[in-house]
Amino acid sequence: MKRIGLSAALALSVFASETPALANDRNGWSTASDVGAIGLGAIALGLPLAKGDETGALQAGASLGVGYGIAEGLKHVTHEQRPDGSDFKSFPSAHTSLSFAAAATLNRRYGWQVGLPATLVATFVGIARVEARRHHWYDAVAGAAIGEASGLLITKPYSSNVRLVPWGDSHGGGAVVAVRF
Repeated sequence: MKRIGLSAALALSVFASETPALANDRNGWSTASDVGAIGLGAIALGLPLAKGDETGALQAGASLGVGYGIAEGLKHVTHEQRPDGSDFKSFPSAHTSLSFAAAATLNRRYGWQVGLPATLVATFVGIARVEARRHHWYDAVAGAAIGEASGLLITKPYSSNVRLVPWGDSHGGGAVVAVRF
């Protein structure tokens, strides 16, 4: 129950930092999507570190990097014009990809209690990108699919019985897999 409360508080803090539903300008939606995407990425990386879950932090970093990298790479291949006409980097939405990679990572690693609020925020980011006229709806859907896939394929469920334990001294360092029976 404590985990649900923490997850809800984190999700609400992202929403509370910007209120685009009340804003009449597209810039509010754009700012809200920036805050949501960056906030989810920070949570996906920060939660494992706060829990002492080094493996989870590495998997989160890989999921976010792969999802964002694929989206950015596709932008340079597809040359889709943005709805606002600002450039030709509309397809797919990298903000949405990053957000769904973070949400899928949190869901897969720590369960639905963390994943559900994160997925709601990721969905909000996708909607905000469309409302800001930075993306077409299909750009956001493609970004969501890329992010979800990277999070699910790279992240493994958390087990407190198996840990990656880094070590080091003046002669070197390494990592040991510790298993508790």
